[in-house]
Amino acid sequence: MEPSPATGGSETTRLVSPRDRGGAGGGLRLKSLFTEPSEPLPEEPKPEEMPFHHCHRDPLPPPGLTPERLQAQRQLCAACAVCCVFMAGEVVGGYLAHSLAIMTDAAHLLADVGSMMGSLFSLWLSTRPATRTMTFGWHRSETLGALASVVSLWMVTGILLYLAFIRLLHSDYHIEGGAMLLTASIAVCANLLMAFVLHQAGPPHSHGSRGAEYAPLEEGPGEPLPLGNTSVRAAFVHVLGDLLQSLGVLAASVLIYFKPQYKAADPISTFLFSICALGSTAPTLRDVLRVLMEGSPRSVGFEPVRDTLLSVPGVRATHELHLWSLTLTYHVASAHLAIDSTADPEAVLAEATSQLQSRFGFSSCTLQVEQYQPEMAQCLRCREPPQA
Repeated sequence: MEPSPATGGSETTRLVSPRDRGGAGGGLRLKSLFTEPSEPLPEEPKPEEMPFHHCHRDPLPPPGLTPERLQAQRQLCAACAVCCVFMAGEVVGGYLAHSLAIMTDAAHLLADVGSMMGSLFSLWLSTRPATRTMTFGWHRSETLGALASVVSLWMVTGILLYLAFIRLLHSDYHIEGGAMLLTASIAVCANLLMAFVLHQAGPPHSHGSRGAEYAPLEEGPGEPLPLGNTSVRAAFVHVLGDLLQSLGVLAASVLIYFKPQYKAADPISTFLFSICALGSTAPTLRDVLRVLMEGSPRSVGFEPVRDTLLSVPGVRATHELHLWSLTLTYHVASAHLAIDSTADPEAVLAEATSQLQSRFGFSSCTLQVEQYQPEMAQCLRCREPPQA
């Protein structure tokens, strides 16, 4: 084995034959083959972010919660802490007052705690990145958290309505008016505090398509409820329902305090305001079901999107147009664009994507560009869906 010089000051070892050196014998001698490269290995190219119009409106988001969702997390944590404290107070007060209305209000607060904790879990879950199985990520967990909040309220309210009906049938109960009045007053203050914590004065400033503005899902005139996060909106509506019930309980407690013979006001108030609480969740339930059923966003019409795509230079026809949402503010669109043979596909794709994102705020657009064929006009699969 003998060293041999190499460029760059490195040393090599190799197997050589004595014949290679002009010596006698047929044996092989070991020579160093370990080497350091004379030139550094080329570095792997780093992925670069594509141009803004490539296919995404926003740059790659940073890991973790967005500022809007951090705000929602803080709101839910604060409201959950307030809810736990006053729920314990209502349980004690309802027990001392022998009031079903107070206990039902405490049960509603318990449902609030459970729904808010579920919403906090869904917010954390929604930060997980997309995978090959969950290709859209976990955004829809926010919508599922809102659905769990509504369903929990409906279940608890059903039990309370049953108990109120039993009390109306049987009058063998006694209510302490003073304790009921004090506890009901505290409950009203607690619900007002939670509503203040959860209410957002207006949409925060945002530079992207996934800003916290709440897209108005209800058609018709009127200002939309200024809540940006689905879970916060559901919790806010939940608390409003509890506030209505607490006001009813407070009115019933005043009546019972001064007129004990009207103790039936306790189950009656429970019955009436539980129905109001159910009605207050109907809009949220409708919106959540629309998202889960892959319905098009109410704030985005099918015809305006179609007309915008047809207005792009070079586009002759469009079909397979689909609009849906992952959350109330994360809208997605996909479509096939049939273009002229002389049109530039890349220019058409860039212009159509830009129009959809700037005019309608779509967070994700998937467009397929293809050559226009005359038979597309008679194709059944290329026809627009009927009006719902």
